[in-house]
Order: sequence, then C-alpha cells, then structure tokens
Amino acid sequence: MSKKILIINGHPNKESLCFALANAYKEGALHTDAEVRELVIADLQFNPNLQYGYRKRIDWEPDLAAAWESIQWADHLVWIHPVWWGGLPAITKGFIDRVFLPGYAFKYREGSVWWDKLLKGKTAHIITTLDQPGIYYRLAFGRPSVNQLRRSVLQFCGISPVKVSYIGIVKTATEEKRSQWLRVIREMGIRLK
Repeated sequence: MSKKILIINGHPNKESLCFALANAYKEGALHTDAEVRELVIADLQFNPNLQYGYRKRIDWEPDLAAAWESIQWADHLVWIHPVWWGGLPAITKGFIDRVFLPGYAFKYREGSVWWDKLLKGKTAHIITTLDQPGIYYRLAFGRPSVNQLRRSVLQFCGISPVKVSYIGIVKTATEEKRSQWLRVIREMGIRLK
C-alpha cells in the first residue's frame, strides 16, 4: 500500500524558498510509490478569522472543506512555512484556526479537562525557514512556531511523531547553499520522512 503524503505550504509568496522546498520534497516523493497532494494555503479562498471562537460554528468555504478532506486522506503531513516574528504567517495560523476544530481534529470530553485526539495514526514533518540558525531559534527564543504547530496543534490532535527540519540562515544564503537545501529536502521526499 502506498503512503499518502499531503504537502501543506504556508508561505504566501510563490517565489519564496518555501515553494522551492515544497517542490523539491514533492519531486523526491514522486520517485517512490507514494501518492502526493499539495495544499497551498495562500491559494485557498476563505476567511482566516475564527470570528466566534468555538462558541458558534462558521460553515467552511469549499476550499476549506476540500483541504479537510485532504488532511483526512493523508497518512503523512509535510508542513512548510517561514518563521516570521517567531511564529507562523498569519494566513497559516488562520487556516489552522478555521480547520482544526473540535469534533473534527479533536473532541473535548464531557465534564473533563481531557480530550480525544481524532487524527491518530498520522505522522508529520515540519520544514521551516529561518533568518537565524535553528539552534539559536530554539535556545534564545524557545522555537515558538514549532511549539505551536508541533505540540499545540498536531500532537494535540494525535499526529505523532512530528519531525522538524530547520532551513537557515536564509537571508545570507548563497545559491550554492540554497541548492544544497533543495537536494536535502528532495532526499527527504525520497525517504518519505
């Protein structure tokens, strides 16, 4: 049985390194028997504002319904995004707010502080670009974007394990360095990691 991979690109700029990384991962994965789908958050038509929180349900736009179907379909989610101001791009955060909802991604237990993780059985890999070394981002800042996506979203919903790869320092990278990163990510796609 082939592995089902969903590549979720959280960068709004199609000329970004994140898009090149997503393409490299896809190229690698397509050299295997994996099935691959791509989800470019910036291409989706939706309101990123979870206007009423969890108090009142807002119907999904068609693009969000299709995105949720792809998330359910996938065995492995590959999230690719930049780190901006220590966190996720606003459009990526809005996507998570609107899609990873109670009753879909997790379910609160009646009269309890505990919850059921509705996305168990899936794995994930976060590939994030930085304008600082990954070790510095972790030690000096506590890697808030990774903690948010890995722990507070993916693992909270049952997705495990969640691997993380840091790509940086982007702002000072030479073309040779960028090519090296693309080769590494393509190889990850081949290994389906």
